[in-house]
Formats: sequence, C-alpha cells, structure tokens
Amino acid sequence: MAFSGLRGASSGLLAVLKKGSRLHRRKPAARPAQTPSPEAAPANTIASLAPLNRIISQYLDSKEVERVREAYRFSDQAHLGQFRASGEPYISHPIAVTEICAGWKLDTESLMAALLHDVMEDQDVAKQELAERFGADVAEIVDGLSKLDRLEFETKAEQQAESFRKMLLAMARDVRVILIKLADRLHNMRTLDAVNLEKRRRVARETLDIYTPIAHRLGLNALFREMQDLCFHAIYPNRYAVLHKAMMGARGNRREVLGKITDAVKVALPAAGIEAEVSGREKSLYSIYTKMAEQKKSFSDVLDIYGFRVIVHTLPECYLSLGTLHQLYRPVPGKFKDYIAIPKINGYQSLHTTLVGPYGTPVEFQFRTRDMDHVAEEGVASHWLYKEDDATLNDLQKKTHQWLQSLLDIQSQTGDSGEFLEHVKVDLFPDAVYVFTPQGKILSLPRGATPVDFAYSIHTDIGNQAVACKINGEFTPLRTELKSGDAVEIITSPASRPSAQWLNYVRTGRARSEIRHYLRTVKYEESVAFGQRLLNQAFDQLHLPHPDQSDPEWDKLAKSSGAGSRDEILADIGLGKRLAAVVARRFAPENAILATTAAAVDEITSTANAPILIQGNEGQAVQLAPCCGPLPGDAIIGGIRLGHGLVVHMAECAVAQRQQAREPERWIPVVWDTTTARHLTTRLDVTVINERGVLGRLAAEITDADSNIMHLTMQDDAAATGLLHLTVQVDSRKHLAQVIRAIRHVPQVQKIVRVKG
Repeated sequence: MAFSGLRGASSGLLAVLKKGSRLHRRKPAARPAQTPSPEAAPANTIASLAPLNRIISQYLDSKEVERVREAYRFSDQAHLGQFRASGEPYISHPIAVTEICAGWKLDTESLMAALLHDVMEDQDVAKQELAERFGADVAEIVDGLSKLDRLEFETKAEQQAESFRKMLLAMARDVRVILIKLADRLHNMRTLDAVNLEKRRRVARETLDIYTPIAHRLGLNALFREMQDLCFHAIYPNRYAVLHKAMMGARGNRREVLGKITDAVKVALPAAGIEAEVSGREKSLYSIYTKMAEQKKSFSDVLDIYGFRVIVHTLPECYLSLGTLHQLYRPVPGKFKDYIAIPKINGYQSLHTTLVGPYGTPVEFQFRTRDMDHVAEEGVASHWLYKEDDATLNDLQKKTHQWLQSLLDIQSQTGDSGEFLEHVKVDLFPDAVYVFTPQGKILSLPRGATPVDFAYSIHTDIGNQAVACKINGEFTPLRTELKSGDAVEIITSPASRPSAQWLNYVRTGRARSEIRHYLRTVKYEESVAFGQRLLNQAFDQLHLPHPDQSDPEWDKLAKSSGAGSRDEILADIGLGKRLAAVVARRFAPENAILATTAAAVDEITSTANAPILIQGNEGQAVQLAPCCGPLPGDAIIGGIRLGHGLVVHMAECAVAQRQQAREPERWIPVVWDTTTARHLTTRLDVTVINERGVLGRLAAEITDADSNIMHLTMQDDAAATGLLHLTVQVDSRKHLAQVIRAIRHVPQVQKIVRVKG
C-alpha cells in the first residue's frame, strides 16, 4: 500500500495552488451564478452569522464586533448570487473560515480578512478599495491570500510556483495570512464530498503535500491531524472505511484493558500527591495507516493505537507523574523522549514514554501542563497576540517569526520561483535533530543536516568562512550528518570561501540559498575585476587613454550591445563573452565600431603582446586548468573560455594546444606574477614496491618537504608493485622538485612522473 505521505512532498510543492484549488466556486465574471438544483440544495440555505457573533463577542469589544459585521455585510453583498457546489450560499464558506479563526482568538483584522478572503479573486474587488474601507492591514492579508490568475505565465507550473511563493512571502511578512489560508483549506476539506472524485483526490493530495507540513511546522497539531484524516478519506475512501471499522472493533475489544489502566493511573497519581487530568486517546487513522504501510504490518500487529494524556498543573509534576507510572508499569527501553527539556522545532513540549500494560499491551503516555497542552494543539495560534515587537512574543512565536524571516532572506537572494520553492520545501520537515553550540545553546535542524547547515544557521559569515568542524571534540568532515545531542564547533578562516560541492549535501533552505548567492555574487565581482584588467591591457596596447567610469560612451556601448551597465560589460569580458580589444576600440578617437569578424580579431590580437600577470588566487575569474595543473615556474598560456573566464594551461598541455588550434582568437599570453598563491595542487604518479609501511614513509617524506597530500588512490599493477596516484599541495615548480627529491628518499619508490595532461 504505497502512499506519498508527508515525506513525499517534493513534487507536490511545485504543484501547489492549482487554478481550481479553491473548491466550490462559480465566478460571476466568467459565467452567471447558477441556481443549485433542488436535490443539491439543503433544507436551510440561509447562512447565519449568529454562531460567529457568539464566539467573537466573548473576547472582542462591541466596536471590534461591529467592524467584523461590516466586513461580513461587504462580503455578503460581493458574493450575492454565488453558490457552492453543495447548494449553499457562497457566503457560508467565509463565515465558516472566520469561525475557525475565531476559535484561535485571532484579532479583528484577521477575522475581517477571513470574511473577505475571496472577494479580490472571485469578484474583482480592488485592493485599494479594501484598504480605504477596512484598512491597509486587511487589504494586505487578503492580497496575500489571492492567487495570480490574472498574470501571464509561460507555463502552468510557473504560475503555481509563483502563486505559492507569493503566499509564503505574504505569510513571512504577516503570519496571519497562513493561519487564514489553513482555516480556508480545512473548511474546504470538510466539505469536499460535494465535488467529483477526481477533483477530491487532487485537492486532498495537494493538501497533504503542502498544507499539512506547514500546519505541523507552525505547531497546529489538532488541525494537522484532522487534515491528514480528511485527506486519507478523500484519496482512499475504501481503505479509510475498512480501517475505521477495524478501529471501532478494536475499541470494543480493548475497552477492558484501557479501563484497567485508567483506573490504576487515577489511583496511583493522587496517592503520590499529584492532581492530574487523565484522558485516553486513539491515534489518527492516517498515522495508523502510514505505520502499516511503512512497516508492512497488518492492523492486528499495530499494538500502540491507544495512548493516554496526563495533564498536570506544574512542570515538576510532569516528571513526578512519569516516575510514578514507571513504578506502576514496566517502561519499554528506548521509548522515552523528553520534549520538555528539548522542545520540537514547532514548540511542542511533552514527556513521552511507552509502558507495558496489562496482558502485555504497550501503551503510550504523554505528560504535559495545561499551557503545554494548549500549545501542542494550537501551536503558534495559542495565546494569540499579534504584535510586531519581539519583546511581546512568546518563545514559540519568536521561533516562528525567525523561520518566517528566513523565508524573506531566501527570497532576497533568489529570483526564480521554482528555486525559491526548492529552498523552502526542505524546511517543511516534521523530523529534526537537536545539536548544541559550544556555548550550550540548543539548535534544531532538519534530519540529515550537516555542520555546514549548522554554521549558516548561526550566521552567514560563519558558513561562508567554514573550513573544518569538531563534533563532540573530534575533527570530522563538513559533510558529516549530525545526530541529536552532538556538540558542534565550527572552525573558520577569513581566507575560506563556500564550495559548490556543499550544495550536494546541505539540507536547510537557508544554507542552500546563501551558498548559491555567494557563488553567483563572487563570480560576478571577480569577473568584473578581471575584465577591468583585460580591458586596461587592451587600452595600453592600442595606446588609448583609460576612460573614466562616467564616460558617456559606456552608456552607448551598453545600449547597443544589450548590456545593462558598465559592470556587466566588464563581467562579460572577464567571462570571455566579449573581447577586450573590441571593446577598447569603441573608445578610439575615430569612435569606429569594429566588427567582430575573424579578420578584425586577428588585427586586434596581433597587437596584444603584453602578457597578463597571473597570481593563481584571482578566484573564479581565473582558473588553473585541472588537466595539467600549472605551477609558478611552468611556461603557461591562457584561453578565454566562454562563461568561465580565463583558464590557464601549461604551454605544453595537449588539451590547450588542441583548443588553441580551433579558436586562436581566444588565447592570450600570460606569465606568472612575481608574487603567486601558495598551496596550489599538482598530480604525481609514483610506482612503488608493495611492502609494509611504504605509505607511511611516503607521507612522512612529503610532510617533511612542507607539502600535503590532498588525494591518494592506488592501482595494483602486479603482486610486487603498485601505482600511487597522488594529488599534493606545493607553492611552485621549485617546491615540487623538492617534494620529488624527498619522495626519492623512500627505498621502495621506483619511478615518479608528474602528470601534465
């Protein structure tokens, strides 16, 4: 029984908010409102505001209640003549959504926005009109809830991704957007029976893939569980019915066992001086189903379908209750979890333990205070008080605020909607690991996170400068997966830079977006700087003065060539997309635009005799070719490679010689600068006699020569000999010669060859 589940949400994240995802509407703008058929219409089709009025009157004053009523009257008028597929007036849906929000005691603006959440999308009411009538906050929330149907997109997938991105960014600015959206989706799921089976399944899968992870991330567990069961019923109605029937049967069969446990607990806790509220509960059908599917078990094999919740007054009583019940029943080893000391990432706090009850039945117990129980069920919506000042927020709301703020940080570095969703979806994990900083602070990260994710979660600069890490006091690779309880320390260096290889194993959206942003930005800046060097050389070769940055010729050149700015022209030169000599001729006194024909290129490059100075640490704009690994002291030549900048080869490199024969106009003379980078890499093939200790002696000699082995592989040519492929760090060709002489001190070494191609 395969099922996508929460962990299979990656495809669903890119298929969110489809055009028909608001379920039961007929837009008057598209066609006249339809009168429901007599058999579809319920007996009472009048939508009443009375239940909502009773709820909000309990916590809002009369002026605020009147503002909510005004929003109702506006929404009622806007949706007049519009019906749901069930036959009810459409206004019944906004009222139901607002009742859910009122149950969380959301503020007046939230309730007004909930009543108005469809008027912009369905009835073409302008945002400005809502702002003038109900205030800017209400208009912003409604706008964040509205889809982008009226904009033009190349593909449906692009529209869906952009719609979801818009909603998430609106949510990041104001969390009330997603709370109302979740209430909207919950009511749509509750009334899903009115649509056809195909649409029912599509909407249910979208809900399961997108909205249930968000609800879980925000700690809205009651809504989370209800949505899961509603989705299960919509996607697999027959399986739901069979499992529901089995649950009802099990409830009767196990009533005696549960009764014994309840009675025993209600006696044991007061005897220990603990006043507690004890209640039994069943696992949701969806959680039982996924457990059966994942563990390939039948229903009769799933024993822990029942649990008990013990609610006490104070935090110490949670631990006292736990100890009392551990004396009453035998605990199952490895089944104790303390989410009070280390709360879940969504703020959930409880003690969990599994005990062996009468007749060997395992039963789960949860211990929490009333406040913890309130947060566990309603998450960020519990104790709701919408304030912009962080000082007024509780710990859970602060954590949520930080997560939402990270969405804005990711968006500021990501222009593409699909890439934005790729970053966000990894943060919707329900699972997490908890690790410690050197100061003892606890950080929660997605399961599978690495020290690189940890570094970026602390600060962007820590991530960008990370070179190594210690986990529990021992040096480990940066790609190591973290486990709960690990103490992590990041070692940084100002000279370090993010590596593109990190993208292969980071797990958090923030780390992924920061690395990509850095690589894009640094490559552009380095290309601009190197392009300026190439252009200055071209001016000198053509005996032309260097133009000022404000020279109007830059603007003319940018417009005629399709570039956006002077820096973009320089970056194109650095990346090999333009020839520096051609650009320089635009500034000649005759201002003649030289066509980039082969003959013209030959004319220009024939004057290019002064070589470019290479240091080896220019960054991504200048790369040392990996095929030959040139070192200071080697004769070198440089080729401008389109999109990659200048690639430096050894002059004798066969790869360079073939490329130069094909495109001679892209090759320029280069020489080593007097000051060059340290720790460049080169490759050696060393043939050795296979004897015990040869690798140790070889490594010792290389270390004594002030070098380092970066990579080593071995190939057995025969039983007595082996071929070692070494990548070593050296400063120059002279230093390499010293390393080779040191390697020759090892008696087992028979042959050393530098790999040049």
